[in-house]
Amino acid sequence: MSTATLIKVEDVLAENFSQQVEQVKGKVLIDFYAPWCAPCKMIAPVVEQIAQEHQDIRVIKINADDSQELMTKLGIRGIPTLLLMNNGERVATQVGAASVSQVKKFVQQ
Repeated sequence: MSTATLIKVEDVLAENFSQQVEQVKGKVLIDFYAPWCAPCKMIAPVVEQIAQEHQDIRVIKINADDSQELMTKLGIRGIPTLLLMNNGERVATQVGAASVSQVKKFVQQ
């Protein structure tokens, strides 16, 4: 049997955003979510699948309820919102629940 390593989507706090996202070399996929948000719950397994299949991309989640100031700074008005960063720069934004194929296409930008 294969002993595949389970890649976990990391929870990151807003106060660690600069260190965990802006200073990272390469791609980072960020899922802004809330525990009570139904569309967020729908997209969570998609985000986890991306983390498994694209180990070259760091995948994190940020709880929107705890990160209002960061969301305002980034211009995020709704959840779920996915941000794709590359070398600390925002490459793309996706708002709302999305399918696996849509998110796979999104992270290829």
